Amino acid sequence: MPTTPMPDRPVVDAGRRTPPEPNQSLTRRALGLGALAAPGLLALASCGSSGSTGGPNAIRVVDYYNTPADDVAINGTFTKCAEELGLTFSRERVPGDQLIAKVLQMGSSKTLPDLLMLDNPNVQQVAASGALAPLEQYGITTDGLTPAVADLGMHDGTLYGIAPTVNTIALFYNVAMLEEAGVTPPTTWDELRAAAEALTTPDRYGFAFSAIASYEGTWQFMPFMWSNGGEETDLSGEGVLGASQLWSDFVSAGLTSRSVVNWGQGDVMDQFKAGNAAMVINGPWNIAGLEADTPDLDWDVVTIPVPTPGGESVAPLGGEVWTVPVTGDEEKQAKAAALLKAFVAPENQLFMAAERSTIPGDAEAAIQFASENPDLGTFVEQVSTARSRTAQLGPDWPRTAKAIYTANQRVLVDDTDPAEAFDEAAKTVR
Repeated sequence: MPTTPMPDRPVVDAGRRTPPEPNQSLTRRALGLGALAAPGLLALASCGSSGSTGGPNAIRVVDYYNTPADDVAINGTFTKCAEELGLTFSRERVPGDQLIAKVLQMGSSKTLPDLLMLDNPNVQQVAASGALAPLEQYGITTDGLTPAVADLGMHDGTLYGIAPTVNTIALFYNVAMLEEAGVTPPTTWDELRAAAEALTTPDRYGFAFSAIASYEGTWQFMPFMWSNGGEETDLSGEGVLGASQLWSDFVSAGLTSRSVVNWGQGDVMDQFKAGNAAMVINGPWNIAGLEADTPDLDWDVVTIPVPTPGGESVAPLGGEVWTVPVTGDEEKQAKAAALLKAFVAPENQLFMAAERSTIPGDAEAAIQFASENPDLGTFVEQVSTARSRTAQLGPDWPRTAKAIYTANQRVLVDDTDPAEAFDEAAKTVR
């Protein structure tokens, strides 16, 4: 496919390996974020106290981060903060699809870690089990966070976790393809449809997204549903049905491949890299691979189109939340909380966001980050209006997420009418 040279982008600071001192300016490392979605959680039961392990100043950390960028960001920040507090730390990395099962096992064997990272949709269920300590007793608050970012770590009005960085999704597009077709980046659904029609050829689709039967499929559907007035509390409502019909229209018209029902977000980005899709919905965690695999590709990003001109583009907030499990060792819990408080300081958020191509959770830090990293500015804008997936449904969210992606599979695979598919989905969550 025809392309034009990539415009100059910020230079990667390959030599930095430790977090900067506060207020030091940062250069983004375009390195990837791990997988977004974790599997659903069965509520922890009877966790009780779980006796902490290790020495009195040794903090045990469990997370699922597994990329070089994660190691630079997380290890570097923990090392800096632990040294300042006279603590040490060790990390146990568990595959994302195994983390919740591991948490259940640790809860039952009384071996919960001192700090635990969770994918944000799982926080409320773990907190509801009694396995997490409220953070405000340790002086950790939501000051500086937007309400949506704060919601990621809340359960029943109590703060149990903090997300130092967040992410979301937006519309990537191939600049050369749009220019060749005489198309401007779309801002509305009508413009998106017209652009997809102009960009679709025998060799490529105009538009692609992930409609896979997993949380990724629901995650990608949320911007269309929410921006259309749909709510997770009313799956048979017109806003939800209209969004599903939009996806169906793209597939049935041949503007989007039917294979989207099998594509995860990484697969969608692979189609974009290969020139098989001119526009795709995706997130900043895939920018690293995009730049490494296709360095000559001229791409850009805009917020996800909305149903009508002037509407607000509302996307879901992604990102991991750090928590202090209840171990029964209150002194150790306090030390873990002190480490967490230092870990999520705004200057450390800036460092971790730059290393991992994510967005600081602190609102002012996010503004600074956008000015220093203009190629991620669209994601900062999209985050400013984004919503937590669990804000309305709390621990019931995973069941609804499954109902949504199951309904869309019926619509896109079996050509089921959205009204029928989502009426059945609504019944499964009542």
